[in-house]
Amino acid sequence: MLGKCSILLLFFLVFGSCKKEIPKTVSLEEDVAFLASDSLKGRETGTPEELIAADYIRTRMENIGLQPKGNAGTYFQTFTFKPKTDPHSEVQFVNGDSTITGTNVIGYIDNKADKTVIIGAHYDHLGMGGEGSLYAEGEAIHNGADDNASGVGILLRLAQKLRDTLTGSNYTFIAFSGEEMGLLGSNYFSKNPTIDFTKANYMINMDMVGRLRANKTLSISGTGTAPVWGQVLNATNPGFKLVLNASGVGPSDHTSFYLQNIPALHFFTGQHKDYHKPSDDSEKLNYEGMEMIGDYILKIIAELDDASKLSFRTTKNESEDVPRFKVALGVMPDYLFDGKGMRIDGVTEGRPAARAGLLKGDVVIQLGDSTVVDMMSYMRALSAFEEGDTTEVRVHRNGEQKKATITF
Repeated sequence: MLGKCSILLLFFLVFGSCKKEIPKTVSLEEDVAFLASDSLKGRETGTPEELIAADYIRTRMENIGLQPKGNAGTYFQTFTFKPKTDPHSEVQFVNGDSTITGTNVIGYIDNKADKTVIIGAHYDHLGMGGEGSLYAEGEAIHNGADDNASGVGILLRLAQKLRDTLTGSNYTFIAFSGEEMGLLGSNYFSKNPTIDFTKANYMINMDMVGRLRANKTLSISGTGTAPVWGQVLNATNPGFKLVLNASGVGPSDHTSFYLQNIPALHFFTGQHKDYHKPSDDSEKLNYEGMEMIGDYILKIIAELDDASKLSFRTTKNESEDVPRFKVALGVMPDYLFDGKGMRIDGVTEGRPAARAGLLKGDVVIQLGDSTVVDMMSYMRALSAFEEGDTTEVRVHRNGEQKKATITF
C-alpha cells in the first residue's frame, strides 16, 4: 500500500501532467464529462484520481467566485479513516497506518445573512468496481456519470446562479467524498462543520439526478423534515410528477444533516440498469432534465429567501421497518412507481424472475399468498421464503394479469 507521501507525490505528478486552465464559463455537459471521464478511473475515495476531481471542483468554485470554506483557508476539508472490516460497525475517523484520506470540497457565498442554506452532492464513486459494484465481469472503470457527477454538475450550476442573485441567505456548497463507503464525508462535515451550524436553515442533496424520464417523475425524500416542504414543493413545481417521501433517513448524504436536526431534502431521478456498473456514462444523461431540476431547486430556494428559519421535524425512520429476507427475485424495482404493486425496472439474467419469464415493466401484485401493493409489502412477501422454495407470482402486463412459477 502506498504511504500518504507517495500518494500525494503521485497525485501531483499525474495532475501536473494533465492540468489545464479551466475556463470560467463551463457547461453542465462539460462538468459531467470531465468528472465521469475514464482518466479519473471512477473517483474512488482516497485515490490520486479523486484528488484530481477534487481540484477540478475547487477550481470551478474559485472561478465562480465562491469563498473557500474548508480547513485553514482552503476549499478542502480532509478526513482520515480506517475501512470497515465488520459491515455492521461504524467507521472510525482516525490517523495512522492502513488509513484512507477523503477530501470534501467546500465553497461559500457570504451574504451576511442570519441563516445559511447547505447544498450538497457527493463526487466520489466506485473506482474500478469492488464492493458495491453490480458488474460481474471483473475490474472496469465505473465512471459514475449519474452517480454522482450529475449532482455535482447541478451543484456548480446553482452556485453560479446564486452568486449574485438571492441574498436572504448565505450559501454553502459541498462536494462530498466517501459517500459510497457510507456517507463518510457528510458525516464528518456534520460533526466538524466549517460554518456556523446555528445558522444552518436547511440542506438540499442531489444524488443521481441525471436520468429524468419522459414522464418527468422526480423523487424527493425528506419532505417531512419541515412542515413547510409540502406547500413549497407543490407551489414551485414546474411540471414534474412528484413522488414524495417524508423520511429524512435514506442512503445518501442528506441523512447526515437530518441527524443533526437540520431539515433536508434529497432529489433523485430513479435507478436504472447502469447503476453501479461501468456503463453509467455521461452520454446517457438527460441534460435538459438536469437543467429543469436545477431551475426547480432555484425556485424552492427563492420561495424561502425572505422566510423565517424553517422548523425542524423528526420523521419515521422507514429503514427500521424493512423486513429481512434471504432470497431475491433478481429484479431492479422502479422506486418512482406510484401505482399499486411493485413495478420491475430491470431483470437480471439467470435469476429467478428471468427464469420465470418476468419482464421489465411487469407490475408484481401477488407473491405467494401475499398481496403486493408497494415496495414494503413486496419485501414482506419476500421475507416469507427461503432458498429452494417455489411459489406463484402474479403480475400486471400491458393491461392483462399474468401468473408464473418462481423458484428461489
